[in-house]
Amino acid sequence: MNQDLQDKKREILRNIQEVVSLEAEALKTMAESVGEPFFEAISLFMSIKGKIVFTGVGKSGLIARKIAATMSSTGTLATFLHPSDGMHGDLGMLTADDVVVAIGKSGESEELTNLLPAIKRLNAKIIAITSRKDSTLAREADIILHTPVVKEACPLDLAPTVSTTVALAIGDALAVTLMKMKNFQSEDFAKYHPGGKLGKRLSLRVADLMITKDRCPILSLEKTSIEQSIADLGTFGLGILLFYSKKYQLTGILTDGDIRRLLNRYKSEIFNLKLEEVINRNPITIPPDMMAVKALELMETHRPPLNVVPVVSHNEIVGVLRLHELFSVS
Repeated sequence: MNQDLQDKKREILRNIQEVVSLEAEALKTMAESVGEPFFEAISLFMSIKGKIVFTGVGKSGLIARKIAATMSSTGTLATFLHPSDGMHGDLGMLTADDVVVAIGKSGESEELTNLLPAIKRLNAKIIAITSRKDSTLAREADIILHTPVVKEACPLDLAPTVSTTVALAIGDALAVTLMKMKNFQSEDFAKYHPGGKLGKRLSLRVADLMITKDRCPILSLEKTSIEQSIADLGTFGLGILLFYSKKYQLTGILTDGDIRRLLNRYKSEIFNLKLEEVINRNPITIPPDMMAVKALELMETHRPPLNVVPVVSHNEIVGVLRLHELFSVS
Protein backbone atom coordinates (compact mmCIF):
# COMPACT_ATOMS: atom_id res chain seq x y z
CA MET A 1 0.00 0.00 0.00
CA ASN A 2 1.54 3.34 -1.05
CA GLN A 3 1.95 6.23 1.38
CA ASP A 4 -0.88 8.34 -0.09
CA LEU A 5 -3.34 5.49 0.28
CA GLN A 6 -2.20 4.82 3.85
CA ASP A 7 -2.66 8.49 4.71
CA LYS A 8 -6.12 8.50 3.14
CA LYS A 9 -7.09 5.39 5.07
CA ARG A 10 -5.94 6.92 8.39
CA GLU A 11 -7.87 10.10 7.62
CA ILE A 12 -11.07 8.20 6.85
CA LEU A 13 -10.84 6.07 9.98
CA ARG A 14 -10.03 9.13 12.10
CA ASN A 15 -13.09 10.96 10.76
CA ILE A 16 -15.34 8.01 11.57
CA GLN A 17 -13.89 7.72 15.07
CA GLU A 18 -14.38 11.44 15.67
CA VAL A 19 -18.05 11.30 14.74
CA VAL A 20 -18.72 8.24 16.88
CA SER A 21 -16.81 9.81 19.79
CA LEU A 22 -18.74 13.08 19.50
CA GLU A 23 -22.07 11.27 19.53
CA ALA A 24 -21.01 9.00 22.40
CA GLU A 25 -19.92 12.03 24.45
CA ALA A 26 -23.22 13.76 23.75
CA LEU A 27 -25.14 10.69 24.93
CA LYS A 28 -23.03 10.58 28.10
CA THR A 29 -23.81 14.24 28.77
CA MET A 30 -27.48 13.59 28.09
CA ALA A 31 -27.55 10.65 30.52
CA GLU A 32 -26.04 12.81 33.24
CA SER A 33 -28.62 15.56 32.71
CA VAL A 34 -31.73 13.36 33.04
CA GLY A 35 -33.88 14.77 35.80
CA GLU A 36 -37.35 15.75 36.98
CA PRO A 37 -38.85 16.63 33.56
CA PHE A 38 -38.35 13.04 32.41
CA PHE A 39 -40.24 11.77 35.44
CA GLU A 40 -43.00 14.26 34.69
CA ALA A 41 -43.15 13.08 31.07
CA ILE A 42 -43.48 9.41 32.02
CA SER A 43 -46.10 10.27 34.64
CA LEU A 44 -48.08 12.19 32.03
CA PHE A 45 -47.84 9.35 29.53
CA MET A 46 -49.10 6.89 32.15
CA SER A 47 -52.06 9.09 33.10
CA ILE A 48 -53.53 10.02 29.72
CA LYS A 49 -56.64 8.44 28.26
CA GLY A 50 -55.62 9.12 24.67
CA LYS A 51 -52.51 8.63 22.58
CA ILE A 52 -49.04 10.09 22.18
CA VAL A 53 -48.61 12.08 18.95
CA PHE A 54 -45.04 12.70 17.79
CA THR A 55 -44.23 15.53 15.42
CA GLY A 56 -41.18 17.14 13.88
CA VAL A 57 -39.77 18.52 10.63
CA GLY A 58 -37.00 17.15 8.44
CA LYS A 59 -34.54 14.82 10.21
CA SER A 60 -36.34 15.46 13.51
CA GLY A 61 -39.51 14.27 11.81
CA LEU A 62 -37.81 11.02 10.82
CA ILE A 63 -36.71 10.51 14.42
CA ALA A 64 -40.26 11.29 15.60
CA ARG A 65 -41.63 8.63 13.23
CA LYS A 66 -39.20 6.06 14.56
CA ILE A 67 -40.00 6.77 18.20
CA ALA A 68 -43.74 6.58 17.50
CA ALA A 69 -43.21 3.21 15.79
CA THR A 70 -41.16 1.91 18.72
CA MET A 71 -43.80 2.93 21.22
CA SER A 72 -46.60 1.46 19.11
CA SER A 73 -44.83 -1.91 18.97
CA THR A 74 -44.13 -1.96 22.72
CA GLY A 75 -47.59 -1.38 24.11
CA THR A 76 -48.02 2.41 24.01
CA LEU A 77 -50.58 3.95 21.65
CA ALA A 78 -48.57 6.40 19.54
CA THR A 79 -48.60 7.92 16.07
CA PHE A 80 -46.80 10.51 13.94
CA LEU A 81 -48.21 13.80 12.67
CA HIS A 82 -46.33 15.91 10.13
CA PRO A 83 -46.71 19.61 11.02
CA SER A 84 -47.70 20.55 7.45
CA ASP A 85 -50.38 17.87 7.35
CA GLY A 86 -51.56 19.00 10.75
CA MET A 87 -52.12 22.52 9.41
CA HIS A 88 -54.20 21.12 6.55
CA GLY A 89 -56.72 18.92 8.31
CA ASP A 90 -54.85 16.12 10.08
CA LEU A 91 -55.19 17.88 13.44
CA GLY A 92 -58.55 16.14 13.46
CA MET A 93 -56.72 13.14 14.92
CA LEU A 94 -55.85 15.14 18.03
CA THR A 95 -57.98 15.43 21.18
CA ALA A 96 -57.61 16.93 24.63
CA ASP A 97 -56.85 13.42 25.91
CA ASP A 98 -53.67 13.23 23.83
CA VAL A 99 -50.08 14.37 24.41
CA VAL A 100 -47.98 15.85 21.61
CA VAL A 101 -44.23 15.26 21.68
CA ALA A 102 -42.60 17.86 19.42
CA ILE A 103 -38.97 17.37 18.40
CA GLY A 104 -36.83 20.23 17.14
CA LYS A 105 -33.21 21.08 17.90
CA SER A 106 -33.63 24.83 17.57
CA GLY A 107 -37.30 24.85 18.45
CA GLU A 108 -37.85 27.54 15.82
CA SER A 109 -38.87 25.60 12.71
CA GLU A 110 -41.68 27.62 11.14
CA GLU A 111 -43.78 24.59 10.25
CA LEU A 112 -43.56 23.32 13.81
CA THR A 113 -44.07 26.60 15.63
CA ASN A 114 -47.11 27.43 13.48
CA LEU A 115 -48.73 24.21 14.67
CA LEU A 116 -48.27 24.87 18.41
CA PRO A 117 -51.11 27.41 18.92
CA ALA A 118 -53.60 25.04 17.28
CA ILE A 119 -52.47 22.22 19.58
CA LYS A 120 -52.89 24.50 22.60
CA ARG A 121 -56.44 25.42 21.49
CA LEU A 122 -57.31 21.73 21.50
CA ASN A 123 -56.08 21.54 25.13
CA ALA A 124 -53.59 18.77 24.33
CA LYS A 125 -50.42 18.77 26.41
CA ILE A 126 -47.09 19.45 24.68
CA ILE A 127 -43.73 17.91 25.52
CA ALA A 128 -40.73 19.47 23.79
CA ILE A 129 -37.49 17.67 22.94
CA THR A 130 -35.15 20.53 22.08
CA SER A 131 -31.64 21.86 22.61
CA ARG A 132 -32.82 25.41 23.32
CA LYS A 133 -34.71 26.16 26.50
CA ASP A 134 -35.40 29.71 25.27
CA SER A 135 -36.99 28.65 21.98
CA THR A 136 -40.58 29.14 20.88
CA LEU A 137 -41.15 25.39 21.17
CA ALA A 138 -39.83 25.34 24.74
CA ARG A 139 -41.96 28.33 25.78
CA GLU A 140 -45.13 26.71 24.45
CA ALA A 141 -44.40 23.31 26.00
CA ASP A 142 -45.82 21.97 29.25
CA ILE A 143 -42.69 19.85 29.79
CA ILE A 144 -39.23 20.44 28.32
CA LEU A 145 -36.86 17.52 27.76
CA HIS A 146 -33.68 19.46 27.19
CA THR A 147 -31.02 17.98 24.89
CA PRO A 148 -27.74 19.74 25.71
CA VAL A 149 -26.17 19.41 22.25
CA VAL A 150 -23.30 21.88 21.81
CA LYS A 151 -22.09 20.91 18.33
CA GLU A 152 -23.15 18.66 15.49
CA ALA A 153 -20.71 16.10 14.08
CA CYS A 154 -21.12 17.78 10.70
CA PRO A 155 -17.95 19.87 10.04
CA LEU A 156 -20.22 22.80 9.11
CA ASP A 157 -22.22 22.31 12.33
CA LEU A 158 -25.35 22.25 10.17
CA ALA A 159 -26.51 18.72 9.28
CA PRO A 160 -28.45 17.15 12.18
CA THR A 161 -26.25 14.34 13.47
CA VAL A 162 -25.49 14.50 17.18
CA SER A 163 -28.84 16.18 17.91
CA THR A 164 -30.86 13.46 16.16
CA THR A 165 -28.86 10.71 17.85
CA VAL A 166 -29.61 12.23 21.26
CA ALA A 167 -33.30 12.71 20.42
CA LEU A 168 -33.55 9.10 19.28
CA ALA A 169 -31.92 7.89 22.50
CA ILE A 170 -34.41 9.91 24.54
CA GLY A 171 -37.28 8.35 22.59
CA ASP A 172 -35.91 4.86 23.16
CA ALA A 173 -35.49 5.60 26.86
CA LEU A 174 -39.08 6.80 27.15
CA ALA A 175 -40.41 3.78 25.25
CA VAL A 176 -38.45 1.23 27.28
CA THR A 177 -39.38 2.92 30.56
CA LEU A 178 -43.05 2.76 29.60
CA MET A 179 -42.62 -0.94 28.74
CA LYS A 180 -41.29 -1.58 32.23
CA MET A 181 -43.95 0.55 33.92
CA LYS A 182 -46.66 -1.38 32.07
CA ASN A 183 -44.98 -4.74 32.69
CA PHE A 184 -44.97 -5.36 28.94
CA GLN A 185 -43.96 -9.00 28.38
CA SER A 186 -42.77 -11.07 25.44
CA GLU A 187 -46.29 -12.46 25.05
CA ASP A 188 -47.52 -8.89 24.54
CA PHE A 189 -44.68 -8.17 22.12
CA ALA A 190 -45.73 -11.20 20.06
CA LYS A 191 -49.21 -9.71 19.53
CA TYR A 192 -47.69 -6.74 17.70
CA HIS A 193 -45.08 -8.75 15.73
CA PRO A 194 -46.97 -11.67 14.14
CA GLY A 195 -44.88 -11.83 10.98
CA GLY A 196 -41.44 -13.17 10.15
CA LYS A 197 -38.96 -15.14 12.19
CA LEU A 198 -39.29 -12.90 15.23
CA GLY A 199 -43.06 -13.15 15.22
CA LYS A 200 -42.98 -16.92 14.96
CA ARG A 201 -40.51 -17.26 17.79
CA LEU A 202 -42.52 -14.97 20.03
CA SER A 203 -45.94 -16.45 19.32
CA LEU A 204 -45.08 -20.15 19.47
CA ARG A 205 -45.65 -22.25 22.56
CA VAL A 206 -43.72 -25.25 23.81
CA ALA A 207 -46.37 -27.61 22.41
CA ASP A 208 -45.66 -26.24 18.92
CA LEU A 209 -41.96 -27.16 19.07
CA MET A 210 -41.60 -30.10 21.41
CA ILE A 211 -40.82 -33.66 20.41
CA THR A 212 -43.97 -35.55 21.31
CA LYS A 213 -44.00 -38.49 23.70
CA ASP A 214 -44.48 -41.05 20.92
CA ARG A 215 -40.97 -40.15 19.70
CA CYS A 216 -39.35 -39.95 23.13
CA PRO A 217 -37.42 -42.60 25.09
CA ILE A 218 -39.87 -43.21 27.94
CA LEU A 219 -38.64 -46.20 29.95
CA SER A 220 -39.71 -48.23 32.95
CA LEU A 221 -37.41 -47.51 35.88
CA GLU A 222 -37.84 -51.04 37.20
CA LYS A 223 -37.06 -52.77 33.90
CA THR A 224 -34.11 -50.70 32.65
CA SER A 225 -30.43 -51.10 33.52
CA ILE A 226 -27.51 -48.69 33.38
CA GLU A 227 -26.15 -50.54 30.33
CA GLN A 228 -29.50 -50.28 28.53
CA SER A 229 -29.78 -46.57 29.44
CA ILE A 230 -26.41 -45.75 27.89
CA ALA A 231 -27.38 -47.65 24.73
CA ASP A 232 -30.78 -45.95 24.53
CA LEU A 233 -29.23 -42.48 24.87
CA GLY A 234 -27.22 -43.24 21.75
CA THR A 235 -30.13 -44.82 19.90
CA PHE A 236 -32.66 -42.04 20.43
CA GLY A 237 -30.13 -39.20 20.16
CA LEU A 238 -32.21 -36.70 22.16
CA GLY A 239 -29.76 -36.41 25.03
CA ILE A 240 -32.34 -37.49 27.61
CA LEU A 241 -34.16 -40.55 28.92
CA LEU A 242 -37.48 -40.24 30.74
CA PHE A 243 -38.39 -42.81 33.40
CA TYR A 244 -41.77 -43.76 34.77
CA SER A 245 -43.11 -46.00 37.50
CA LYS A 246 -46.70 -45.62 36.44
CA LYS A 247 -47.35 -45.24 32.72
CA TYR A 248 -46.29 -41.77 31.55
CA GLN A 249 -45.99 -40.41 35.13
CA LEU A 250 -42.53 -38.86 35.28
CA THR A 251 -40.31 -40.40 37.94
CA GLY A 252 -36.94 -39.07 36.87
CA ILE A 253 -34.56 -38.41 33.99
CA LEU A 254 -31.06 -39.29 32.86
CA THR A 255 -29.11 -37.13 30.39
CA ASP A 256 -25.93 -37.40 28.35
CA GLY A 257 -24.37 -34.99 30.83
CA ASP A 258 -25.31 -37.23 33.75
CA ILE A 259 -23.62 -40.20 32.10
CA ARG A 260 -20.45 -38.21 31.42
CA ARG A 261 -20.25 -37.12 35.03
CA LEU A 262 -20.85 -40.66 36.27
CA LEU A 263 -18.14 -42.03 33.95
CA ASN A 264 -15.66 -39.41 35.16
CA ARG A 265 -16.39 -40.34 38.74
CA TYR A 266 -16.87 -44.09 38.65
CA LYS A 267 -15.08 -45.14 35.44
CA SER A 268 -15.83 -48.83 34.73
CA GLU A 269 -17.58 -49.15 38.10
CA ILE A 270 -20.53 -47.26 36.62
CA PHE A 271 -22.09 -50.59 35.64
CA ASN A 272 -22.30 -51.60 39.29
CA LEU A 273 -24.59 -48.66 40.09
CA LYS A 274 -28.33 -49.01 40.41
CA LEU A 275 -30.30 -46.84 38.00
CA GLU A 276 -32.72 -45.65 40.67
CA GLU A 277 -29.74 -44.23 42.59
CA VAL A 278 -28.40 -42.07 39.77
CA ILE A 279 -31.40 -40.66 37.94
CA ASN A 280 -32.49 -37.08 38.61
CA ARG A 281 -35.77 -37.43 40.47
CA ASN A 282 -36.46 -33.67 40.64
CA PRO A 283 -35.75 -32.40 37.14
CA ILE A 284 -36.73 -29.01 35.77
CA THR A 285 -39.91 -29.47 33.73
CA ILE A 286 -42.03 -27.13 31.63
CA PRO A 287 -45.72 -27.18 30.66
CA PRO A 288 -46.79 -27.50 27.01
CA ASP A 289 -48.62 -24.15 27.06
CA MET A 290 -45.54 -22.14 28.11
CA MET A 291 -44.44 -19.51 25.60
CA ALA A 292 -41.39 -20.70 23.66
CA VAL A 293 -39.45 -17.54 24.51
CA LYS A 294 -40.03 -18.17 28.21
CA ALA A 295 -38.77 -21.72 27.83
CA LEU A 296 -35.69 -20.44 26.01
CA GLU A 297 -34.99 -17.95 28.79
CA LEU A 298 -35.37 -20.66 31.45
CA MET A 299 -33.07 -23.09 29.66
CA GLU A 300 -30.38 -20.51 28.89
CA THR A 301 -30.29 -18.89 32.34
CA HIS A 302 -30.33 -22.13 34.34
CA ARG A 303 -26.98 -23.08 35.82
CA PRO A 304 -25.78 -25.16 34.16
CA PRO A 305 -27.77 -24.33 30.98
CA LEU A 306 -30.27 -26.97 29.93
CA ASN A 307 -30.04 -28.48 26.45
CA VAL A 308 -33.24 -30.48 26.83
CA VAL A 309 -36.14 -30.49 29.32
CA PRO A 310 -39.15 -32.76 29.85
CA VAL A 311 -42.54 -31.32 28.93
CA VAL A 312 -45.05 -32.38 31.55
CA SER A 313 -48.75 -31.78 32.10
CA HIS A 314 -50.16 -32.83 35.50
CA ASN A 315 -46.98 -34.88 36.00
CA GLU A 316 -47.69 -36.82 32.82
CA ILE A 317 -44.96 -36.83 30.18
CA VAL A 318 -46.15 -35.22 26.94
CA GLY A 319 -42.76 -34.71 25.27
CA VAL A 320 -39.35 -33.05 25.49
CA LEU A 321 -38.08 -29.69 24.28
CA ARG A 322 -34.52 -29.12 23.03
CA LEU A 323 -32.65 -25.88 22.50
CA HIS A 324 -32.17 -27.07 18.93
CA GLU A 325 -35.91 -26.70 18.23
CA LEU A 326 -35.98 -23.23 19.75
CA PHE A 327 -33.04 -21.97 17.70
CA SER A 328 -34.23 -23.52 14.43
CA VAL A 329 -37.50 -21.59 14.25
CA SER A 330 -37.63 -20.04 10.76
